[in-house]
Amino acid sequence: MHKEGQLKILFVINPVSGGKAKADWEAQIRSFMRDSPHTMEFFLLTGDADDSSVAHHIEQVQPDRVVAVGGDGTVKLLAELLKERRIPLGILPAGSANGMARELGIPLDVVSALKVVTEGQKKAIDLIRVNDEEICIHLSDLGLNAMLVKYFEGSAHRGMWGYGKAIFRVLWQKQKIYAAITTDNGTLRRKAYMIVLANARMYGTGANINPEGDVADGFFEVVVLRKLNLIEILKALFTNRSFKRERIEVISTRTVQIRARKRTYFQVDGEYRGRTREVSAAIMPGALLLMLPQEREV
Repeated sequence: MHKEGQLKILFVINPVSGGKAKADWEAQIRSFMRDSPHTMEFFLLTGDADDSSVAHHIEQVQPDRVVAVGGDGTVKLLAELLKERRIPLGILPAGSANGMARELGIPLDVVSALKVVTEGQKKAIDLIRVNDEEICIHLSDLGLNAMLVKYFEGSAHRGMWGYGKAIFRVLWQKQKIYAAITTDNGTLRRKAYMIVLANARMYGTGANINPEGDVADGFFEVVVLRKLNLIEILKALFTNRSFKRERIEVISTRTVQIRARKRTYFQVDGEYRGRTREVSAAIMPGALLLMLPQEREV
C-alpha cells in the first residue's frame, strides 16, 4: 500500500533516444529519487511490440504517474496508451528532437524535468484523432514538410547535413496540393504547399507555424501555407520566427475533412504515413493528463 504522499512512478525509457545509454538515464533518475518518498519502476522499450508490452506493464504496475524518457516518439506512444485515462504523463526530454517538451515549457535538463514530474501541476490537454486510426499530440501535415520527413528518414546522412540535403530536395520540387478543406465553418478550395493540422504552435526545429495555438482550448488549427519564399522558409525552419501572415491561412475548428486532387505526402507527429488523398481529423478535448511546470499556462 502507498504511504500518504507517496507516488508509484513508472519510467518508460527509450534506450536509443538522444545518444545516451539506458543505464545513464536510470542512474540519474535513481540519484534524484533516492531521498524522495516515491517508488520507481523502469520499463525499457525494445522496438518490438512496445505498445502492447507497455500497456500490459501499466496494468500490472498500476502507477500513479508514467514518465516518457525519450523524444517525441516515446511521448506519442505513451499518450496513445494513456489517452482518456486519469494517469498523468510526465516527460523527461531525452530525444534528439523534443518538440512537445519545448512546446509545453518542460525543462530539458534532467533534474528540473524530474521536479516537474514529482512537484508539477496536472493539466489536461487536447489530442487530435486522425483518420479514426491514431492520435496526433503535436503537428501533422500534408505536403512539403511530410515530403521532408520522408526524404530525411530515407537519407544515408543524419544530423543537420542530412536534414539540409532533404530540405533542398523538397524545395527544388515545390509540389503544390489542390484540395477541398471542410471544417466547422464550411468548405474551402485551396492550392497550397502545405496543409497542417496543428494542436501545438511550433515544430521541433522551432518553426512557428501556428502562433496563436493552444493545446487546451478544445480546438485545433488548420494552417494552409499558400505561398512559398525560399528565404522565409529557411528562416522559419531554423529559427522560432513565424511565417508571414499573408502567406498562411489559419482556420480554428473541431473537425476537418481534407480531399486532395492527387495523392500527397502525409506525416503525423514526425512519422511518415505514406501518400494519401483524404485525411479526416477531430479534436479530443482534454483527453490527456500531463505533468507541467507549476507556473506554466497552456
